Amino acid sequence: MPSYPSTLAERRDARIASSLLALPPRALARFAGKPIVIEGVPLNLEHAAILRLMKMRGGADVSTMTVDQARARVRASTTSVAGTPLALAMIRDAAVAGADGPLAARLYVPAEAAGPGLHPLLIFFHGGGWVVGSIDTHDALCRHLAQASGARVLSVAYRLAPEHPYPAAADDATAAFLDVATSGERFGADPARIAVGGDSAGANLAAVCTNDAVRAGGPRPAFQLLIYPAVDNVTQDRPSQQLFRSGFFLTVAAMAWYRSTYLGADEPRVAPDPRSSPLFSPDLSAAAPAHIVTAGFDPLRDEGEAYAQRLREEGIPVTLRRHAGFIHGFANMVGVGRSGRDAVIEMGGVLRRALGA
Repeated sequence: MPSYPSTLAERRDARIASSLLALPPRALARFAGKPIVIEGVPLNLEHAAILRLMKMRGGADVSTMTVDQARARVRASTTSVAGTPLALAMIRDAAVAGADGPLAARLYVPAEAAGPGLHPLLIFFHGGGWVVGSIDTHDALCRHLAQASGARVLSVAYRLAPEHPYPAAADDATAAFLDVATSGERFGADPARIAVGGDSAGANLAAVCTNDAVRAGGPRPAFQLLIYPAVDNVTQDRPSQQLFRSGFFLTVAAMAWYRSTYLGADEPRVAPDPRSSPLFSPDLSAAAPAHIVTAGFDPLRDEGEAYAQRLREEGIPVTLRRHAGFIHGFANMVGVGRSGRDAVIEMGGVLRRALGA
């Protein structure tokens, strides 16, 4: 199990971030600097302060890094805002079937779902552009989702690019869902109450495996929790991509680097592939009900909301929640300030109602 933050530099950065966001609002506003307002919406004060802190620390965009450097950067940034690990009734390492062999996984069990019998379960795929991120970088988020929803959470370590390029991650997500759906008793999962979810690239995989399951005609997820999903790897001129090209954590340059590392440099110029860009799936009429969460200051905002609209047009029950003043990655900010943690608690409440936890 992770004990985060683990290095001296990570512990220092975590203390700085925690102390900063504990400041009174006036002091925090002075640190954050001149308010940023775009489309008439102010950037959340906590997020403005985090961005100012990141700018002061310096460092290149991930698009200019090696894969190993990018992975180290993401680990450092997520651990600095993860906070003290939230205690649950049980957390254990596990394994699920992938498309080409077993995958590591981690099961999170809150007190509400610790008893005998079968319980609702969320299969979670971490974000990180299909290239970076891990079970450990999203450990804090999964703990809080389990606690808030009352459901068990199973976080899956799908294979990453460039070592395993597309469609390895998509194939792993589908294989993992089918494995849990057909033998969920080993995780204490009720087969009728298995949801899939993830953030960013992980939300892409959750949407893909849902659509794969529908096409296969076998078990299907009961629900989808898609947190700022990357569902369109083709369109590159949406308003949110232009408004938030840089300066708001996830940059358009980083998005291009993630896409090319996972999909290959030529993918955006070819016909859309529904297994990389689920927004272009020809038929979503049998997809699972969904809760889609977007951030107002995020280049991925518009495609996530377009996916919600597509599902609605196909007759699928959808709730859409835009956190207007938030930046990409806020769901990992559960250990500093209040905005990220409160948003994750809200997501847990939606999942609780959807799965009857």
